[in-house]
Parts: sequence; C-alpha cells; structure tokens
Amino acid sequence: MILARSLRWGAVLIVLATTAAAAMAQDANDYPTSARAEYVFGCLEANGETRQAIEQCSCSIDIIASLIPYDRYVTAETVLSMSQVRGNLGAQFRSSEQAASALNDLRRAQAEAEVRCF
Repeated sequence: MILARSLRWGAVLIVLATTAAAAMAQDANDYPTSARAEYVFGCLEANGETRQAIEQCSCSIDIIASLIPYDRYVTAETVLSMSQVRGNLGAQFRSSEQAASALNDLRRAQAEAEVRCF
C-alpha cells in the first residue's frame, strides 16, 4: 500500500516535471520560424553568404531568442525601423524611454550573440 502510494506520487511528480520542462522549452522557443529566417537572411546579407555565416547567424538568433522574449524583440525591431522615420513620428520613437529600453535589451542580446557566435 505504501509502495503503491509512493509510485503514484512519483508518477505525478514526473508528469509535473515533464510539463514544466515543456513549458520552459516553449517559452525559450517563442520566436516564429519566419522571424528567425528573416533575421538569418538579414545577417547573411551583412556577413557574406557563406556556410560559416549561416552557422553564425543561426547561432546568433538562437542566442537572442534565449535572452529576450519575442514580444520584446518585435518592440525593439519596430523602434529601430520607426526611429529612421523623419519628423514627429520618428522623434517619438527616438526619444521614448520605453523605446530606448527595448532597444538596449536587443543591443545587449546582439552583443552577447556576437561574442558567442562570431
């Protein structure tokens, strides 16, 4: 009876641990494939279209994805794009504290990716 109860609790703990591990893996892999591909294509244009560059650029987006969530990445990419717009609209993206924070997060992640992958 005690053994059966222990086995049931063990099974419950295994299921919970597996579910938690899957949830963490899902969180770490929240970047859609299209976003990863777009990043790699841009990276290849900047670094040469070689086999080594493919490996380095793929590594780079994987590192970035492990450091910042996808919604934060989208925010930073939007800030980068919109800050190039002239006039009031662009100025709002260049001067916003939230925009600067998101951009700084992305730049730190890119710097870490550069160190690890290139």
